[in-house]
Amino acid sequence: MTSINVLTVNMHMGFSLLNRRFVLPELREAIRGVSADMVFLQEVLGEHAHHARRHAGWPAGPQYEFLADTLWTQFAYGRNAVYPHGHHGNALLSKFPIASHENRDVSVQGHEQRGLLHAIVRVPDPGRGGQEIEVHTICVHLGLRESHRQRQIGLLCGIVAEQIPADAPLIVAGDFNDWRARGHRPLRGCGLVEAFEHTNGRLARTFPSRWPTLPVDRIYVRHARVIEARVLSSRPWSHLSDHVPLLARIAL
Repeated sequence: MTSINVLTVNMHMGFSLLNRRFVLPELREAIRGVSADMVFLQEVLGEHAHHARRHAGWPAGPQYEFLADTLWTQFAYGRNAVYPHGHHGNALLSKFPIASHENRDVSVQGHEQRGLLHAIVRVPDPGRGGQEIEVHTICVHLGLRESHRQRQIGLLCGIVAEQIPADAPLIVAGDFNDWRARGHRPLRGCGLVEAFEHTNGRLARTFPSRWPTLPVDRIYVRHARVIEARVLSSRPWSHLSDHVPLLARIAL
């Protein structure tokens, strides 16, 4: 059985809690250290002209390319929020080929811009002579308002039900902003199993990073098995964003 390591982190645009420090180079080293095969990123900057002028060591290209470096040769980016000096969104880094990707706009008109980055990743299966398994992935960053999240979860479940083959492995990960867990039951209703709840009996607390009390970040799977799941709440992670990451090992 093929297994992969999956990491999800809201990277806070490369800044520490309360935006006190630019920590993108430290974040890259921390991500490299956990041997993740796929990395789901939220609040990743594609471009920001103001920050580029103000901070030494700001990367010449998009943040997701800087993080990918030479370890994750494949990456996909979904631009969600656009402003005069730049844009940010969700990204997926992968050690395996990304066959296709599409960013689904789930913004509520007149409010914060949000998206679901849907990508298909081809994972080699050594047990079947290197044949590839098509793994569907969705990188999630939902809204801050309860009513917006409920609508966005409905759209997510619609994609799962209508556009992803029922027998295809699926990984849905990211920042759900669902601290009251009111969206958890609908997600289970569309066939998703949450990794940390499955292995530890409860959702992981990931926000705020120095004193994690709210379960806002999740990793869900369908037609896959969670082997183990951990919340990375110690140093250096507690000082690299306003969220701490989740790491899961998943069997396909």
